[in-house]
Amino acid sequence: MTTDAATPRTETVETATGTARITWRAAPAPRLLLALGHGAGGGIEARDLTALAAALPAHGVSVALVEQPWRVAGKKVAPAPKTLDAGWHGVWPVLAAAGLPVVAGGRSAGARVACRTAAALGARAVLALSFPLHPPGRPEKTRAGELLDCGLPALVVQGGNDPFGKPAEFPPGDYRITEVPYGDHGFAVPKRSGLTEERAMEILTGAVTGWLAETG
Repeated sequence: MTTDAATPRTETVETATGTARITWRAAPAPRLLLALGHGAGGGIEARDLTALAAALPAHGVSVALVEQPWRVAGKKVAPAPKTLDAGWHGVWPVLAAAGLPVVAGGRSAGARVACRTAAALGARAVLALSFPLHPPGRPEKTRAGELLDCGLPALVVQGGNDPFGKPAEFPPGDYRITEVPYGDHGFAVPKRSGLTEERAMEILTGAVTGWLAETG
């Protein structure tokens, strides 16, 4: 991967569940690759994914933004978890072919996919952005097991007002968690908080950059 970070390179990948797409943001001298999947309600244009793709290459981390086949096909509703996992598995050989240690990551549903599959795929670690600990208003429907059982070093970055699980709701475990104050599930912050979106993304990218420096 020699593409300059300022010039993303896009390629399609055929998987068992359809055609996926990877947008590469290459570091000038990469030591690590961070693969990021999107959520069920949006794509790789999410503010957190965009911020990481812009910030990390300068720190020796190439970024691969992965669009699941359902999203590439223009569908509005994400398929079942097993189908999402299969799509991620289908993309992984292309990610691994970059010749770098790969950290599996994603936001929301993409974070769940990363947690469920990372160990089996040989990932170095897991980055979970806006991990959906439970459906809004349904804390009894916990998905904590997916995070706790991922079996790898993990960082969770969570909005302080995320209705899918605030940082204080997360159970103890062998992972690290960073809070973006006042952030919702998409890390948007209210104007009344006094925290700008720019500052919120600085908190997020700073936490991820520091953690990856230790991980890689």
